[in-house]
Amino acid sequence: MDVYEAVDSRRAVRAFSDDPVPKEVLERVLAAAARAPSSGNLQPWHVYVVTGEPLAGLKKRASARAWAGDLGDEREYPMYPAGLDSPYLDRFSAAAAQRYEALGIERDDPDRPMKIAALNAEAFGAPVVLFCYLDRTMGPGQWGGDAGMYLQTVMLLLRAEGLHSCPQVMWTMYRKTVGRTVGAEDGLVLFCGVSVGFEKGVAPLPCRDCLTRACHVRQG
Repeated sequence: MDVYEAVDSRRAVRAFSDDPVPKEVLERVLAAAARAPSSGNLQPWHVYVVTGEPLAGLKKRASARAWAGDLGDEREYPMYPAGLDSPYLDRFSAAAAQRYEALGIERDDPDRPMKIAALNAEAFGAPVVLFCYLDRTMGPGQWGGDAGMYLQTVMLLLRAEGLHSCPQVMWTMYRKTVGRTVGAEDGLVLFCGVSVGFEKGVAPLPCRDCLTRACHVRQG
């Protein structure tokens, strides 16, 4: 797969099969992604890879919080700006409506927030989730620039391996649950999770305008 094809075929997949992802593939992708550009060569990202029983346990705990109506842990950074205006609000609203209609969640469903949170907490069935952390001392350049370029590199390399992904800022809602699972240091902030796996059937097509060095592997 060439670079153009990888860019064109990359999208946030929300329906994964339970086929396992070979460990050597993940290691190859993450080793190559370490070459992603970063200002001053800081390489500020820390990635934890969770699979197997640890991931199953994490999904169970996060899903329980979602179905209980838990609004999540206090925010360490805003998911979106408070004052979104046109055209950004229009894009956001259209993408959300398309996405959750395709997932079978009606707009007027009273349980809609819980169902959305629970689907995310299940990582859409993905057998692997990468959790990207940044040091608390890092600034906006490292957050938006370095981490963004790194994660895009990871997702394009996953496409080259025939895999798909879905970046999920939602995991920051349950950051304490994630932190206990991966054993992240106190000095790190969870940026997002990235679900990884093989696509299951014909997955819903989300809006493609939307989002998402040290590597620690935990698996069953």
